[in-house]
Order: sequence, then structure tokens, then C-alpha cells
Amino acid sequence: MTEETYKRPSWDEYFMEIANTVAKRATCDRGRSGCVIARDKQLLVSGYVGSPVGLPHCDEVGHQLKKMIHEDDTITQHCVRTVHAEQNAICQAAKLGISLQNATLYCRMTPCRTCAMMIINCGIVRVVCEKKYHAGVESEEMFKTARVKLEYVNDEVLKYDKQ
Repeated sequence: MTEETYKRPSWDEYFMEIANTVAKRATCDRGRSGCVIARDKQLLVSGYVGSPVGLPHCDEVGHQLKKMIHEDDTITQHCVRTVHAEQNAICQAAKLGISLQNATLYCRMTPCRTCAMMIINCGIVRVVCEKKYHAGVESEEMFKTARVKLEYVNDEVLKYDKQ
């Protein structure tokens, strides 16, 4: 009988697992997402998809969907009732006075355009995503231009209802 040797998770695996646990608090079932931001092997802040404090959640009152028409004439739907996980983590850092300069952000899918701009402007230098997002090309280009390193754990595109 052979015993399997325990494999300690890498730092990226560790923080991604925490981000996935944080995602369980999300209050919008469209791509429930969580995010953690770390620097020097230290967890700084976390955030998950949810409505602003005091406002109703999707899980309580339903989604507030808006359609977006892209330059290539494709149409996608987005729930605008919630604040994204990345935005909530960045807001948490601001509330607590924590600098995110030179940090790494871990999230479930490619950050949206707005999140990408916030990530760039707060000094985060690396983004690790579990999967790709269907409309993430613009963010990928912005990260490349801003020299923010973007890595994927898995190259598949995250799919969910009413995308």
C-alpha cells in the first residue's frame, strides 16, 4: 500500500482557493465571484459580488439586467444591481487605508473594463484569473498596455445563464 504524498498548494493556488471561498458570499447568482488581493504572501483584502450596503440584493429581488452593444455588434447582458468583487475588494482597501501598490489580485474571471481601469490605477501589478470572461478582450488589452501581468489558471471561458 502506498501513501499519497501531501502536496502543499502554491501561493497562487492558496489565494485562488480563498477567492473561491469568498465567492460563496456573493449575492448575485450570475457568475458568483470573489476576489482577494495579496502582497508578499500576505492577504490584504477580499471582496465579493453584491449590492451596495443597504440596497436590495439580486438573490432577494432579482437581477437588474442591461444590454450592451459592442463594436462588433454583439450584444451581451450585464447585471448592474451589484458591485463587482474586484471593486468591493478595492473599496475595502480604501476604507481600511491599505495600499494595493505592487499587489496581486486573484479573481474568478477576467475583470471587466471598469474593474481593469481601477486595478491599473491602484497600482496592482499582477492579476490571476481562474477562467476567461466572454467580454474580457478589452481588459486584456488594457492590462498589456499598462504592463499589468495577467495570468489564467485555466483557458476556458466562464459560462452562465443570460450571458
